[in-house]
Amino acid sequence: MSLDFQPELIQRFDVSGPRYTSYPTADRFGLGYGAAEHAQALRDASPAAVSLYVHIPFCETLCYYCGCNKIPTRNHSRSAPYLDQLEEEMRLVAGTLRQRAAVPQLHWGGGTPTFLDDAETSRLMDFTRRHFDLQDGGEFSIEIDPRKVGARRVEHLASLGFNRMSVGVQDFDPAVQQAVNRIQSFEETREVIDAARSSGFASVSVDLIYGLPRQNAFNFAATLEKVLDLRPQRIALYSYAHLPSRFTPQRRIREDELPTPQAKLLLLGLAIRRLAHAGYVYIGMDHFSLPDDELARAQGEGRLHRNFQGYSTQAELDLLAFGVSGISKLGPHYAQNYKTLEAYGAALAEGRLPVERGITLDADDLLRREAIQRLMCDFSLDLGQLAARHGVADAQQYFDADLRRLQPLAQAGLVQIDDLVLRVTPQGRLLVRVLAMQFDRRLHDASAQLQRPRYSKVI
Repeated sequence: MSLDFQPELIQRFDVSGPRYTSYPTADRFGLGYGAAEHAQALRDASPAAVSLYVHIPFCETLCYYCGCNKIPTRNHSRSAPYLDQLEEEMRLVAGTLRQRAAVPQLHWGGGTPTFLDDAETSRLMDFTRRHFDLQDGGEFSIEIDPRKVGARRVEHLASLGFNRMSVGVQDFDPAVQQAVNRIQSFEETREVIDAARSSGFASVSVDLIYGLPRQNAFNFAATLEKVLDLRPQRIALYSYAHLPSRFTPQRRIREDELPTPQAKLLLLGLAIRRLAHAGYVYIGMDHFSLPDDELARAQGEGRLHRNFQGYSTQAELDLLAFGVSGISKLGPHYAQNYKTLEAYGAALAEGRLPVERGITLDADDLLRREAIQRLMCDFSLDLGQLAARHGVADAQQYFDADLRRLQPLAQAGLVQIDDLVLRVTPQGRLLVRVLAMQFDRRLHDASAQLQRPRYSKVI
């Protein structure tokens, strides 16, 4: 997808809003949905095939920018009891399903999954295979911290079946790394990526962040050149959201060292131009890929999907998540696990699914979930066809309020609206979150305004 980078438009519409890894967003989940409701959803759905997510919350060092659910610790003895709990959770979930599920897609995230040693990663994969049928040729991905992983570890991960990896970089400049407490050399990063390719990994993704302290056009351009020298199949370019009131580690970042909003926008424009020149295509929502990558092909064929791990090619799969804070999706249901080790472990010790909260979507939620998905994946949406699929007779009337909210965005050139068909323009693609927000009924309900959470800026 082509982009038209227009700073004045971005500055005008750079509001705070959700990332829409789900709809409704996780902040709308309620405590009235717990273990019993999730168990019933598992029994009712019992899907033949699922995507699995496993959350490993531990990491040895604390990166100050991080907003993930993590537990910084150098005490590796903490992982063994956590694996016991993961195994128990898988046993409970698999025992609740009415059939053994195939798994064409698996992802380990964190924290840092490579906090686990070789024996522990083998054990985790072994009991996952005991409860689920991991499919030959499936997409099995893992998040990698190159500071803790060498070529031998990569070979071991490949032997377990992993064939895709996401490598955290953020920035290669030493001053930036020092400011965020993540010291990582280009050489150790290259070693991991080279090892992945020689071990048969089909895809490597690199994560970058713009807007970090001490970043400027000169040193960020140097980081981009180093990343392009590695030639990953995918690049995730995230905006740093400075929310120290929500994420305690960010209080260690000096605000006077952060780029100004104008300077941050220049970093984004620099990255977009350089990635486009290097042949990367814009997938959407911070993600770029080479044109022959699976994500680019899926987008071209209308098969792209978005979930809690980002963009995916497995649109039809329900998601089962294991570990602290994991969020599962089963048809119209979302269920989120407890966010602390103590509460998570206590539930499992009592033989309960460790679900803290969740939600069951109503008919309007399901329609709007699809609307937001298609906008963010396809950059187009036919409201007439969407309404017909969901049994809505009069699309014009149903979407009247949404269309009125879209009018200022259409007048600004972010979206074209023609006979209920929406097409996001090249200059509107970076702001697709703003377009999606206009379909978020829960965001615009008058009753929700007083409890509206603080979101990050869309850019």
